[in-house]
Amino acid sequence: MRRAVHLLTAACAALFLVLSAASSAAQSFGALARVVPSETGAEARGDEVILRLGLSQPVPFRVYALDAPWRVVVDFREVLWDGVPWALAELPGVAGIDVGAAFEPGWSRMVLTLDAPMLPGIAAMEIDAASGQASVRLSLEPATAEAFARVAGLPDGVASGLAPRSVETAVAPDGRPVIVLDPGHGGIDPGAVRGEHTEADLVLTFARELAEALRRTGRVEVVLTREADVFVPLPTRVTIARAAAADALISIHADALAEGRAQGATLYTLSETASDAASAALAEQHDRADMLQGIDLSTSDDVVADVLMDLARVETAPRADALADGLVAAIEEDGLRLHRRPRGEAGFTVLRAADIPSVLLEIGFMSDRGDLENILDPDWRAAMQAALVEGLLRWTEDDAMRAALLRQ
Repeated sequence: MRRAVHLLTAACAALFLVLSAASSAAQSFGALARVVPSETGAEARGDEVILRLGLSQPVPFRVYALDAPWRVVVDFREVLWDGVPWALAELPGVAGIDVGAAFEPGWSRMVLTLDAPMLPGIAAMEIDAASGQASVRLSLEPATAEAFARVAGLPDGVASGLAPRSVETAVAPDGRPVIVLDPGHGGIDPGAVRGEHTEADLVLTFARELAEALRRTGRVEVVLTREADVFVPLPTRVTIARAAAADALISIHADALAEGRAQGATLYTLSETASDAASAALAEQHDRADMLQGIDLSTSDDVVADVLMDLARVETAPRADALADGLVAAIEEDGLRLHRRPRGEAGFTVLRAADIPSVLLEIGFMSDRGDLENILDPDWRAAMQAALVEGLLRWTEDDAMRAALLRQ
């Protein structure tokens, strides 16, 4: 026998749901719930999308909507996501599903990024009295952008995004490249500050929009190292990329120079010797927040490890150079502003993954008024993102061709 525990309709002003612990069928909430693949699936009924998630036991959960981009979020207390079927990534109207840990300890999160505004019509949990298993049913119904915006918002005390300590993004195993976007700074480290604007906020907005533009192509999967104003240590950003099996890592910044002038987009690749004094200063500036947090950024003096990493970079470094050169070319083709020396090199810690082609992109410099105005302009951002998408897709094709030739 199954019993519905709670029901949520789109008429609810605050999209928030918590399972009552009073259900006699519920087991203890002390253990982690696991996804039951055989009881998990999704379907479309006309304009309505229905998702069903089987769990090994009932747990409290909540549902809410977030705007810009349109998202429906389901938080659970607490779920292991290793049994999530890839079929869930094929929901019509859903651009992507990401799962992992929420920033609040003890909570797990599923984020549904939508192609168009949809709101929960039903969010219910049923419990099987015989097995003790639970089934969450979530239906999404089309809504206007205005109606979505009216109910969208975080519950009190809840932070958005997925915590980097448990990155478990659902990437379809179909051979598409995985691109990790790394919005720089965050949390205690705002980056450059000009008036009311911080680099951390501006590059987060840019990275979210770029991720959406990439996802809409259907040709790559995208992971972000942070989706909220939180501090993520530089080594952790690399760990996130490696955990996602990234084919490329793009760290996004919009710095300010204390001395001299700089304007226009710049692409950096890793080098122990900086290409100029400004590049060296930027690399030192980027590492400063981690140093303040007491995080050891020193490299290992293990000779064997260093040799192995150098060998790995023999293959990775040319791929990173090709990525940086390709992005510069795409930006130039679209007539967007580039730095007078658009290609630089420096010892940025976030670029040190020996097995992942990694570049650092300065979309502009907040110390330049024109660049700051551009970064604040949605039309300019869209144009820059379109150029980056084109350059990145070209690189993925060329990189795949080079890999095929090497295998031959």
